[in-house]
Amino acid sequence: MKDHMGNPLHLKSLNHISLLCRSVEESMNFYQDILGFVPVRRPGSFDFDGAWLFGFGIGIHLLQSEDPEKMPKKGEINPKDNHISFQCESMGAVEKKLKDMGIQHVRALVEEGGIHVEQLFFHDPDGFMIEICNCDNLPVIPLAGEVARSCSCLNLQTMQQMQPMVQRERAI
Repeated sequence: MKDHMGNPLHLKSLNHISLLCRSVEESMNFYQDILGFVPVRRPGSFDFDGAWLFGFGIGIHLLQSEDPEKMPKKGEINPKDNHISFQCESMGAVEKKLKDMGIQHVRALVEEGGIHVEQLFFHDPDGFMIEICNCDNLPVIPLAGEVARSCSCLNLQTMQQMQPMVQRERAI
């Protein structure tokens, strides 16, 4: 088996995700008003419509579709579909806010070894799915080595420090 440990590309963090939109303005309003992202300056040299937003350590780049009518429409909320997930402080407060705003959502519960993780799934205006969770409850456990910590506290440097130990264990 190839050694997949390490950081061959010297990655540091997630920078941004890009989302194709029917309406950049409608999507901007959603990501600002619902999720709390803020608009940031976008390079003026771009020759296509879009917007950049930033929050929670990542960027969201909204790109105006050249043919919005041909974009697929999603109706059903399927937790097994592509999505981006955000940690929250209070699942109860998030669910209340979603209900108050009239945002259709689906609730899910994951149980692993007595640990419970709550999840709420909903779509943005273009059908891209958003998850809000309390995934901090679930430790990140590498397939080899020690427990790294919860997902929002996972530190790349910690994982990199663990890798030489794991590689030595494999060699034995």
